[in-house]
Amino acid sequence: MPELRKDPIVERWVVIAGDRAARPHDFHENVVSSARANCPFCAGHEHETPGELFALRAAPDAPWRVRVVPNRYPALEPQAAWSATVEHASDATLFQTMPASGAHEVIIETPRHLGCSSDLTVAELNEVLHVYRARLHFHREQARFRHAMIFKNVGAAGGASIEHAHSQLMVTPVIPTLVAEELAACAAFQRTHGRCIFCDLVERERADGARLVADHDGFTVFAPFASRLPWECWILPRRHAADFDLLRDDELGRLAVALHDTLATLESVLEPVAYNLVLHTAPFDTSCNEHYHWHIEIIPRVTKTAGFEWGSGCYVNPLPPEVAAARLREVRGGLQARRALPTAKTR
Repeated sequence: MPELRKDPIVERWVVIAGDRAARPHDFHENVVSSARANCPFCAGHEHETPGELFALRAAPDAPWRVRVVPNRYPALEPQAAWSATVEHASDATLFQTMPASGAHEVIIETPRHLGCSSDLTVAELNEVLHVYRARLHFHREQARFRHAMIFKNVGAAGGASIEHAHSQLMVTPVIPTLVAEELAACAAFQRTHGRCIFCDLVERERADGARLVADHDGFTVFAPFASRLPWECWILPRRHAADFDLLRDDELGRLAVALHDTLATLESVLEPVAYNLVLHTAPFDTSCNEHYHWHIEIIPRVTKTAGFEWGSGCYVNPLPPEVAAARLREVRGGLQARRALPTAKTR
C-alpha cells in the first residue's frame, strides 16, 4: 500500500509507492518504441487496461475517442482509508505519515497509436481538454480530496513508460509543497498590490515582447523570465480564472489552438522529443479565486538535473529565455508559412 510521508525538515510531502517499481517500460534511453501491436492504449486492447472510468464517445455504443482508466501502478489508492488525523512516531513528531489516499488516472488521448499530442488534430486536442475539465470537475464534486494535477510525460527523458499519447491525473489529500508555495506567493502579491501576479506577468511579457512566443485569442505563450530549463514555455489565459474545470467551451476550443501550436513548435525544435507538461489549477476550495491563475507549464527535458540542482533547489539553465523565445518565434513562423502553402495537386 502506498504511503504519504512528510519530510521533517522542509515539510515536503512525498509518496512512497514501492509497487510502481514493477511498472513496464517500453522506452530505453533515447529510444522510442513504436510497437503498436503490444500497446495497451490502442483501440482493440481495452482488455489490457484496468476498467474504464470515463470515455468520450459520439454515442453510448460508438467507439471511444478519449478514454480514462485507473493507473495500473497507482501512486495513490482511492480505497485507502483517509482522515485528517496524522499518525506520529511514538517518540516525536519528526516522522509523520498518512495513508496515500487519492486518485491516479490515465487519460488516453486517442485510440490511434500516436506518440505526440501535436499529432492530434486541434479538434481532437479540444476533446482531450474537455475530458481534463470533466475529470477535474468530477473530483471536485466528490469533495474527498484537496488538490488535483494533470500532467504529461513525453519521451524517455520525460519519464514516459508508454509512448501512446496520454496524460495522467493525480488527486491528493494534501496540497503539494511546491503548489502551496506558489499559492502563498500569489496571496502575498495580492495583499501587497491588490491584483493577481499572473495577470501582471501576462501584461508585462506582452508589452516587453522579448520572451513572447505567441499571442493567441485569449491566451499568451512565453518563455518565463527565470526559466528552469532550456525551451521552457508557459501558456496563460488573459482572463483571470483560478479553476480550469470552470472554463467555458469556447475557451477550451481557443486553448486547444494555442496548445497545439505550442507543442508543434517545441517538437520541431526538440530532438528527440521529451518534455513534461503540467496543468496548474487551484485547489478544490474557493479560497484562491482572487489571487490564483490557472496555467500550463511545458518543461522540455534537454539537460540533466544534477548535484547542484538536487542539493540547492536552484536550476542552472544554459539557454537564456530571450534566446529561446526568439528561436521558437522563428520556428513557429516557418511552420505557419508551410501550412499556408497551397496543397500540391496530384494527377
